[in-house]
Amino acid sequence: MIRDFNIAEREEDISAYAGYLGSAFMFGRSLTSLVWGVVADRYGRKPVVIFGVISVIIFNILFGLSTSFWMAVATRFFLGCLNGSLGPMKAYCSEIFREEKQGLGLSTLSAAWGIGLIIGPPLGGYLAQPAVKYPHLFPKDSFWDKFPYFLPSLSISAFAFVVLIACIWLPETLHNHPLSNASIDDAEALETGNNRNDADKSIQKDENLFLNWPLMSSITVYCIFSLYDVAYEEVPFLFKVFSLWAVSPRRLGGLNFTTDTVGDVLGISGIGLIVYQLSLYPSLERVFGPIRFSCISGVLSIPLVQSYPFIAMLSGMTLYVVINIASLLKNVLGMTIVTCLFILQNRAVEQHQRGAANGISMTAMSIFKAIGPAGGGAVLAWSQKRMHASFLPGTHMVFFVLNVAGGLGVLLMFTPFLRQKKTTPSEHK
Repeated sequence: MIRDFNIAEREEDISAYAGYLGSAFMFGRSLTSLVWGVVADRYGRKPVVIFGVISVIIFNILFGLSTSFWMAVATRFFLGCLNGSLGPMKAYCSEIFREEKQGLGLSTLSAAWGIGLIIGPPLGGYLAQPAVKYPHLFPKDSFWDKFPYFLPSLSISAFAFVVLIACIWLPETLHNHPLSNASIDDAEALETGNNRNDADKSIQKDENLFLNWPLMSSITVYCIFSLYDVAYEEVPFLFKVFSLWAVSPRRLGGLNFTTDTVGDVLGISGIGLIVYQLSLYPSLERVFGPIRFSCISGVLSIPLVQSYPFIAMLSGMTLYVVINIASLLKNVLGMTIVTCLFILQNRAVEQHQRGAANGISMTAMSIFKAIGPAGGGAVLAWSQKRMHASFLPGTHMVFFVLNVAGGLGVLLMFTPFLRQKKTTPSEHK
């Protein structure tokens, strides 16, 4: 799409402009996520989610109708500003499950991202430029030729419209207060003669979220990994780099894949991610705990990412099999980290502040991810201009830079920096 806009003077500059386009969404989201979180705490999760889905329908269509680079940037920016669904949905998924089942709830949210990973890339790969790929159905000089990226955008908006209809039956969770825990705690208080209010004096009704260290430490680590590969809903930094690297020519250190092949690789990864998130993740999270499990995944991610330039040396079926395995593993490890951090963030606050807490998380993450795609695209473009350097030539450099961010994130996962909120015995029950 960037190539067709003819804004890049050289082929090596396409990655940089693609990064700016990816940053536009995150910059818009960073400006409004906290506001949407506060609105969700006051008026409910459901209204914010519905408004966000409507914004997807409208601005995704406008994105497909973009005739210039700047129009595409503007539509992505306004979509980021008006779509505040992710933060409230994180709160929602933690609220419809008891604490011991929150891993399943938030892994379901991650699995939904995996479904998007199955649907989205193949949709873009197979439906983009239909007049070129399917001339017998979409004649040259037709509407579809003039707007070669409208068909996948229209398809996604149609899917979002179905989601909008389904939201009619979405129950509100903001004012749902299960009686089981309260009844147990009240009974214990009567038996022991303890006043429950005295036990809860340390919990302030309107706690200053910025002084909540378990929350802020998990958000900080989340931001670091947003530069690496984790944040959901928009194309993550690694996959922005992966997609651009995969379609780059061999002479620039890429795989010379077509958009169809990239879609296939990401789609296969998405299927594996769904299976993992819904079957293995909840059990493993209960065994290791969110902090230890995220540490293990972060450590394993580093050598995997650094192996990507060596994978580019392969060819044929070997290349296709190995890159699919590597992509699947990277998906699983990255989503393990982000889901664990989501659990820590939502356990660190009470329900009436959960929307605002997730809004802070989304704001901070979006700022980092606004830097990420632009920085990643620029680093990839720069690395492709130094293919014969003596130190980390070509794409070895871009994946090394990724691992610097990942290594910093792993270091911050250890105590005393990253801490989990201490719960009382009644909360465990």
